[in-house]
Amino acid sequence: SSNEHKLNFTKSKEACLSYIQDALLQKQWKRAAEFLTCYVEALEKDYSREHIGPSEMIWRIGTEILWHHSQSSMKEFSCFMEQMKTLGVKRYLKVCLEHVFHLLCNGQIDEAYQNLSLAESWRFGEQTAIQDKEMKLIQAYRGLLDYHNWSKQKNILLEHGEDGFSDLAVEQEMHGYFRKAAVNLKEIIKIPGVWDVFVKCYVDLLEFYGDHNEARQVLNEYAYNSKFPANPNAHVYLYQFLKRQGESKKSLISALKILHDIVPSHELMIDFNTMLQKSKKRKKRRLGLEVIFTALDYAGWKENAKAWSCLARQMKQIVISEKHLDWIKQEWNSRKDWWPAFHFSRYLAKRNWQENKSLSYEKALVAGILLGKDCKYFKYVSHQGCKAQLKRFRMLKKFVNRHNLVYLRISG
Repeated sequence: SSNEHKLNFTKSKEACLSYIQDALLQKQWKRAAEFLTCYVEALEKDYSREHIGPSEMIWRIGTEILWHHSQSSMKEFSCFMEQMKTLGVKRYLKVCLEHVFHLLCNGQIDEAYQNLSLAESWRFGEQTAIQDKEMKLIQAYRGLLDYHNWSKQKNILLEHGEDGFSDLAVEQEMHGYFRKAAVNLKEIIKIPGVWDVFVKCYVDLLEFYGDHNEARQVLNEYAYNSKFPANPNAHVYLYQFLKRQGESKKSLISALKILHDIVPSHELMIDFNTMLQKSKKRKKRRLGLEVIFTALDYAGWKENAKAWSCLARQMKQIVISEKHLDWIKQEWNSRKDWWPAFHFSRYLAKRNWQENKSLSYEKALVAGILLGKDCKYFKYVSHQGCKAQLKRFRMLKKFVNRHNLVYLRISG
């Protein structure tokens, strides 16, 4: 019967899709391609008119297979994407974008630019208004490629210096790319979102032409506008810009303070700590100690010699002056149950000594102050240093032994 036929047909489609999924999970691209061919052939016989779901699946699955298949070529991929563009106007711009990404990954920049230009001229009744944001993305990526061309022309100009008419032609072409890039990049970063690459390129254009006020406004908006999602990179870009402009330490510290609140493990925390340590204000020096302690809570910082050096230097200053030992005590109280195993085991002492003696020295100083002269890490490293007749390690041992009472005060 007709109903039985439809039921069997649906089951066979679902089974085929299941086989495709299994092949994809096992990275059997050839097998997945064969099943996808069967699936497409089955759909051609399907009279249920439910084409929206399957066409989306064919696009997604087919793209994945062609991306990984050993025998697929760029020509086949482009042909497939052109077919996908005709399957449904609702996905036309999304497919165009994916096609462009693939072209860019394969170094075909001119072809990508051409596809973006064609997509930008696409119109389809009400769908054009519905896909306004996607159209802005198309324009933004075209702006990105205009920026790429501008950058190439700029480098040619800088390499050859002033060379008469030939340079005038290059400069005119460069300005043409600048105008096109600036218009599209400026539009996309008005929309709340994460637009890191677009913001960086736009700011680069503005800085090159000396429009520092506009660049500052763009970066401030990107970092502080509450409509935009929280984004650590926005504060990084602002800090780097302020640094390039020679802004005051106060401005730089303000930018990094927000970054610290969002990502306390960011690599710029060393810069932040260094600036805070140099401050004459006690509150900022206190924050500097907190910043570096917090950074070293993260596994990625365990063997960061600069971070340990920052911490060792500040702790040594506090110990010698015998002022603000309570700062160290407050930081240590929340860490004394897990830092010894995390940072100061005998195993780590051996490994650090073998791989980086400067790191082991800084860590041994911190370990000696926090855990005393009987700490496993300190004992092993100081013994090895003295055995190797390294003067700084003999001085390290004397310093920790002389100030062992500090450990007792910190440990309570």
